[in-house]
Amino acid sequence: MAIQDIGETLASVGETRIHLCGKFSARINGQRIDEGFPGRQGRLLFANLVTRRSQSNTRAELAKILWPEFFPEDPEIALAALLAKLRKLVGKDLLLGKQDLQLVLPDNSWVDIEVAQTSLHRAESAISARDWLGAWGPAQVAVHISARAFMAGFEHPWVQGMRGRLFDVQMRANECTAASGFNLGGAELLTAERAARRVIELSPLRESACKLLMLVLDAGGNRAEALQAYERIRALFREQLGVSPGPALQATHRQLLQQ
Repeated sequence: MAIQDIGETLASVGETRIHLCGKFSARINGQRIDEGFPGRQGRLLFANLVTRRSQSNTRAELAKILWPEFFPEDPEIALAALLAKLRKLVGKDLLLGKQDLQLVLPDNSWVDIEVAQTSLHRAESAISARDWLGAWGPAQVAVHISARAFMAGFEHPWVQGMRGRLFDVQMRANECTAASGFNLGGAELLTAERAARRVIELSPLRESACKLLMLVLDAGGNRAEALQAYERIRALFREQLGVSPGPALQATHRQLLQQ
């Protein structure tokens, strides 16, 4: 066995690691369980319990998430069957309750969507403290995780709602990357530019991202391109909203012109 393989094997012993974004995978106490779920509904039930593990969930709430439009002939029996299979898979000590259920994962469990949200909070806190280096790493983690589709292949309303939350994480984390990269300067300017452009691509009227892109381009010696970025968003505002960009963006534009 290669040294890298040995390291990965040792790292997985006793580890609880759950990926709900991108390729679905779940390891609890070092044991892979993702191949044993009772069908798609079992995965959906598990994902919901994971994301709401800090609270108890009623059977009625779980049934509404599993069957948002049409209940099966006997939803109580169908849900009970899923819960029984899930409890056997994850362990009866982790899935607690009968009427009100709660998934209790081991301490130090790693759940990707939680890591993305926590990393974003750390990055934004560092930005507020002007700790640009402290914001850089957490922002990159949040960007990387939130770029993946939550529960790929599922189109339930609850899944769509979670994707909306992750989209917000993606936008804010990219702006943190752009802001920290701009202030760090040097080789990080290119990553900062890509992050700002990614936000604008997803939300063309987002003024905060356009401001960051203008600053980054100017810092990289591309003032003319920075001014062009302003003209593009100004034209979009006029065409789509009939107004001009806000005062902060206009001030950045004037600053670049005066320099």
